[in-house]
Amino acid sequence: MRTVWRRVTTPGTAGVRIIGIDPGLANVGYGVIQHDRNKSCLLAAGTITTPSTMETAQRLKQIHDGLAAVIETWQPSIAALEDLFFCTNVRTAIAVAQGRGACILATANSGIILAEYTPLQIKMAVTGYGRATKQQVEKMVRVVLAQQEGVWSNHAADALAVALCHAHSMHFKVLATAAGAPLPARGKRKWR
Repeated sequence: MRTVWRRVTTPGTAGVRIIGIDPGLANVGYGVIQHDRNKSCLLAAGTITTPSTMETAQRLKQIHDGLAAVIETWQPSIAALEDLFFCTNVRTAIAVAQGRGACILATANSGIILAEYTPLQIKMAVTGYGRATKQQVEKMVRVVLAQQEGVWSNHAADALAVALCHAHSMHFKVLATAAGAPLPARGKRKWR
């Protein structure tokens, strides 16, 4: 297992700790942030990699164990996971779905809340544009978290975008509730 740990800042105590996860079979990106009101701070980011020469069952175990170790180390209260996107290659879709399953199991075993977001929702929350490129998303992640170039992999950047999407969603729900707006029913994506 090759897990790249990147402790970027000292963990704080205020706010909520969120782990964002970019699932896959070859690479699983993770990013842990501390979010308090309208400010997010980077705690850790990295990538769990599995070699293609390894059997699928062992790769999934490695993903589960690696993510469980990250969760144990950073103790997030919420996990945000990128939802499956439309994929024309069935083999790729199956591999990503298997990796997602290992990630979901790791979060379920730890007892933390799991939220899932589509790529469109993530791009909208981070950049304000649903068709933003990966480079635009990564640039905004770096701006929001006040980080320099070259600190993390593309997978870790995607995971941090998922975590920021959840932080944005939490902030929006607090504002909407304070304004008296009805929130969507659980599992629904649209307002009533």
